[in-house]
Amino acid sequence: MSFASIEDRNEIENEMPWGERDLPATLYQLLTGTRDRFPDRPAVSFQLLSGPTDKAETLTWAELHTRVTQAANLFRSLGVKETDTIAYVLPNSNETLITMLGGTVAGIVNPINPLLEPEQIGAILRETDAKVVVTLKSFPKTDVAQKMAEAVRHAPHVHTVLEIDLNRYLSPPKSWIVPLIRPKNGRNHHADVKSFHTELEKQNTTLDFADSTGDRVAAYFHTGGTTGMPKVAQHLYSGMIYNGWLGDRLLFTEQDNIMCPLPMFHVFAVHVIVMASLASGAHVVFPTPAGYRGDGVFDNFWKLIERWKISFIITVPTAVSALMQRKVNADISSVKQAFSGSAPMPMELFKRFESSCGVTIVEGYGLTEATCLVSCNPPEGTKKVGSVGIPFPHTDVRIYRESPDGPVECAVDEVGEICVSNPGVYAGHTYTETDKNRDLFYHDKYLRTGDLGRIDGDGYLWITGRAKDLIIRGGHNIDPAEIEEALLAHPAVAFAGAIGQPDAHSGEMPCAYVELVEGGEVAAEDLMAHCKVHVHERAAHPKHVEVLDELPKTAVGKVFKPDLRKRAITRIYNAELENAGLAARVVEVVDDKKRGLVARIDRTGAGEDAQVSEVLGAFTRPWEWTDDAR
Repeated sequence: MSFASIEDRNEIENEMPWGERDLPATLYQLLTGTRDRFPDRPAVSFQLLSGPTDKAETLTWAELHTRVTQAANLFRSLGVKETDTIAYVLPNSNETLITMLGGTVAGIVNPINPLLEPEQIGAILRETDAKVVVTLKSFPKTDVAQKMAEAVRHAPHVHTVLEIDLNRYLSPPKSWIVPLIRPKNGRNHHADVKSFHTELEKQNTTLDFADSTGDRVAAYFHTGGTTGMPKVAQHLYSGMIYNGWLGDRLLFTEQDNIMCPLPMFHVFAVHVIVMASLASGAHVVFPTPAGYRGDGVFDNFWKLIERWKISFIITVPTAVSALMQRKVNADISSVKQAFSGSAPMPMELFKRFESSCGVTIVEGYGLTEATCLVSCNPPEGTKKVGSVGIPFPHTDVRIYRESPDGPVECAVDEVGEICVSNPGVYAGHTYTETDKNRDLFYHDKYLRTGDLGRIDGDGYLWITGRAKDLIIRGGHNIDPAEIEEALLAHPAVAFAGAIGQPDAHSGEMPCAYVELVEGGEVAAEDLMAHCKVHVHERAAHPKHVEVLDELPKTAVGKVFKPDLRKRAITRIYNAELENAGLAARVVEVVDDKKRGLVARIDRTGAGEDAQVSEVLGAFTRPWEWTDDAR
């Protein structure tokens, strides 16, 4: 049974309490059950290159179960226990899925974004106390191996690095060429380096140890969203299985093929899609190691849909925008729906996608801290474009606002902070750092998401902004979404990010950065004029609009606002210093864990210290001299 209304959702929830449902206690039990039901059906497919006829590897559920078992045995053979961490720093591949699942069986798996810098990766390895790391063997067009050689050097408890060689996915003559051009990888760390495949093949195909007896922490996912410094969230088996149960109960069957070009270090791919596949037996396709970022993926996307007879597309708004710049050049009649998450979908983009390819987009909402899924528009019912739909069965969403007497629940359509209680919320223990769990919950159970939103009279959830992203102009709160929506309505604009730039008088003033569609042309001045017409609140009119070749984005397609804030701070501070006739300049803006974004100033001119302090002292954002850096 799917759900088409809030009544359907309530009917499912009222069948029985969540704790009374007959569900597997561990992921290995879940995988084994699916293997037993559908041993010869396809479980996962991966292709290294994006062409619609390029070589691909498909594993059945029986084959995936065998390799996950071997991976779990391998990790245990390396001394990993239930409470130890196996990290992986990998692009997508079948080995990535095997590592992820095997890691949850043997210990605690810790996916890490390979696009992070070595220092950040090393910091996460230290925070999770990783013992084993699975990563890439040096390979053309990627620097993951080189990054890891440096990152492991900063993680003293990592004793083994297992390397995966993607060359096996290539056919001659390309597979012959890779060893000749493989980049050098200077290993100056302390850990043993072994071949993942060589070690895997040594392992038994039945589990060498007893599976866990019940619920426990099985995964660590780092999160920073668009606000900078990553935190590490703890995920229980029960939360991951809840996500899988939702996909199985409400949507997917073993007959479905799911296109998932999202990275397997992110909860959208791992918890929403992989867990749903594990529970339902659906087949997941991962195109190229980099997913949507892979060479040719957007150009070949519709042909890949035809090749794999895809029934569900998993996407994000930035990917949809890119796809809308390509014609539908294949038979996509197998597609039932597209699911979009990570950020709200602009209305114009939604309409453009549906009219271009005849596929309905279902928007949903989730977050790493809640082991992901919270709500979605009912697949078979009324879809309110711009909302994130109805909370899932067994998910309780409340909107709270602060008051002198504590949190007060908001009325219908009143905006406040979105707070969530469901089987994915690890109340009181969301983050590995105890300090970060303080003040994170209302009434000891409702996770404070930091997102602003409202619930309408029909029970639909609307996200109105990110609490930390609000532009505060002289004490007046401005939602950047209004500016971004206005800019995205311009036909030349593909992506937009609005932030508050430093202002000596008002604290912040709104400004915006845009990326144009391919071949698009528009001047910043014209976009400013466009905003004056389409941004209805005068205080929200951006004081600066800048066109960039490409906006910075996270791996799942969100506009990465810390980089935009750094750019704005540099521009404003340097302009003020120049206007004051001073030679000192901002050389970089760094993300300090305690102070946030800090401008670092180079002492270029002699005897300018006092004048620089006077000029920059007019701003609230902290700064420091480069030679006084903390």
